[in-house]
Amino acid sequence: MNRLNAEILYKEKKADFSLEIIWGAEHLAKREIATCDIFRPGLALAGYTGYFLSDRIMIIGKTETTYLKTLSPATKNKRLATVIKFGTPCIVVTKNLRIDQRLIAEAQQRKIPILRTSLSTTPFIHALSNYLDYKLAPVQFVQGTLVDIWGVGVLFIGKPGTGKSECALDLVERGHRLVCDDLVKIIRRGDALVGAGAEKSERLKHHLEIRGVGIIDIFRIFGVKSVRIRKRIELVIELMFWDDAKGKIERIGVKRKKKDYLGVGIPHITIPLTPGKNISVIAEVIAMNYLLELRGINVAQEYDRELKRILSRPEIPNIYFDEDIE
Repeated sequence: MNRLNAEILYKEKKADFSLEIIWGAEHLAKREIATCDIFRPGLALAGYTGYFLSDRIMIIGKTETTYLKTLSPATKNKRLATVIKFGTPCIVVTKNLRIDQRLIAEAQQRKIPILRTSLSTTPFIHALSNYLDYKLAPVQFVQGTLVDIWGVGVLFIGKPGTGKSECALDLVERGHRLVCDDLVKIIRRGDALVGAGAEKSERLKHHLEIRGVGIIDIFRIFGVKSVRIRKRIELVIELMFWDDAKGKIERIGVKRKKKDYLGVGIPHITIPLTPGKNISVIAEVIAMNYLLELRGINVAQEYDRELKRILSRPEIPNIYFDEDIE
């Protein structure tokens, strides 16, 4: 999981969220954010603090601001002191609302930063939750190559020298799209895995290393249609030398193996390498077969059922044709 604090949130989303610092700029870096959930303190301001979520960012919207105006000064001060006492990574006030001075004073005492946004409360909460969900998502780095084949995210893995990059180059030449090569950053979003390049610089993305040739820039050679920034990983194809693949190959395809990344199982297919085998075409067929399965068509299971039905018949007539008859 990535580490995140209020300072990173402010710097990265200042423009998108129209954020301004009301107080506590020097404390932003010290306020750790550990969850993508947010907290609206309506019940706490009303007096109920039996279930207070102090690890979440606190959002003050028009509902909370309007409610505070209905309280007497003594009650308001007491409720604000109680709410702030439990703590929060930071406080964000929405819709450019005027901030109560008592709230600022209590936040200063607890060294809790206060930010303000011009966005409405509900849209801001949705945008903030999505951002936090992405930033705090579990991450794993895998050596491999990720390609979009017919809209299916296919992760190629295998020992060095098995031809992952060469296969990706051939697929790009055939009209498919490269996501990243060599090191794949896998991010878990719910029950899905999203793959992207691990490079921090845009200039290093979408390059391939071809042994004997060197580094090539897929974007500049094949154009914008040949690359994409990220893709959901739906299949794992492991390229394996023939001697290493013995006993690990599924002949019929009825039994599906899975590869586990970050607790999510992804269909895993092992392809043994032999001279002259066209891995690119096989990868395309695997992707198309997966698309069929998404529509409820499992060819391997249908073939297995039909074969068992034929073998269960008492006699199978032998029919021979002396000539080619349609």
